[in-house]
Amino acid sequence: MARDPDLDELEAELEEFAAPEKVAGRSPREERIIAGFEDIQRFVETQGRAPLHGEDRDIFERLYAVRLDRLRTLAEARAILEPLDHQGLLTANGGAAMTPVEAINDDELMAELDDLDEGTGISDLRHVRSSAEKRAAEEIADRTPCRDFERFKPLFKRIQDDLNRGNRITRQIRKDAGLLKADIKVGEWFILNGQTVYVAEIGEPFKAPNGEMDARLRVIYSNGTESDLLLRSLQRALYKDDASRRISEPTAGPLFSSQADDEDLASGTIYVVRSKSDHPVVAAHRDVLHKIGVTGGDIAKRIANARLDATFLLADVEIVATYELFNIDRTRLESLIHRIFEPARLDIEIKDRFGNPVTPREWFLVPLFVIDEAVEKLKDLTLTSYAYDPQSAKLVKRE
Repeated sequence: MARDPDLDELEAELEEFAAPEKVAGRSPREERIIAGFEDIQRFVETQGRAPLHGEDRDIFERLYAVRLDRLRTLAEARAILEPLDHQGLLTANGGAAMTPVEAINDDELMAELDDLDEGTGISDLRHVRSSAEKRAAEEIADRTPCRDFERFKPLFKRIQDDLNRGNRITRQIRKDAGLLKADIKVGEWFILNGQTVYVAEIGEPFKAPNGEMDARLRVIYSNGTESDLLLRSLQRALYKDDASRRISEPTAGPLFSSQADDEDLASGTIYVVRSKSDHPVVAAHRDVLHKIGVTGGDIAKRIANARLDATFLLADVEIVATYELFNIDRTRLESLIHRIFEPARLDIEIKDRFGNPVTPREWFLVPLFVIDEAVEKLKDLTLTSYAYDPQSAKLVKRE
């Protein structure tokens, strides 16, 4: 008879989640209470303060704050921990909770409450956890402060900058599409439970009890922690988190294309229009005067009332070019394009329908072929290395 796959997974994880050697006379519950308190003490030693509540705080700090609140109010826990409390954590605020327990809608919080409180008035928050959920909570609890995080900090900043500029994209991880263990390599980046994750090291492969190959990883998280979970554990965690993402290489994924992959998210369209205004300045430069904008909606609707809109020079316009884009922050992209063509921005003041002066900011004296060239450089991620020279009407390499 074939073995239950869950039993194989359990065997594979026994080494990772083996219970620590117990001090004689301590019950399993007392051991959990002490271990949980020691996590908080390590946080205080690292950060120089007690953990705090708040949505702007890291999930681990919030969990530690909730845990400390519960320990302070549980007489059983205080009796066990007071001899170990060399930092005075249990006596803060006279032993009262810092704030009401916050409602973090995370399995990790539920795990904390389940472990530390049995039958003490919070049953409305409790839920039945599967063995997989318990293993996930144990994996999170295994994380420790990354002692050399300063070495990794620039990498995390670079990744975030790349994402902000659109140089990298993120792709959803779908179990049915398959994320093989072989796909998890040194140098790979993921988003897991809201944290950016970096695979820094992979140990020697070994055969797990279920016969599959596995390896121990060194994984660094953007909140300054790390873990040495198994490759299989990371794969499972990425599958379990519905919001998990894989961060692409800098050149991966289309920016502008008539064809999109299934996982590409349409972000909008760059549109270039030419004005039909009879204003003398516009008429004199009509062939090279273009409004460059980015929209997430229908372009036809965007320009339908151009003659009533001062940003369109209170005149009808014609569309001369469009470029569909994917996985891009529209606002940032539009700002980038406008910065490149800033030297050629049209300086004109017109009156709106109510007689108020208006200075439109999205019109540029740039030939269409240069705009096409700028889009091509957006595709190959080199546009930021160029500037527009109005004298020669060319994009020139920055020195």
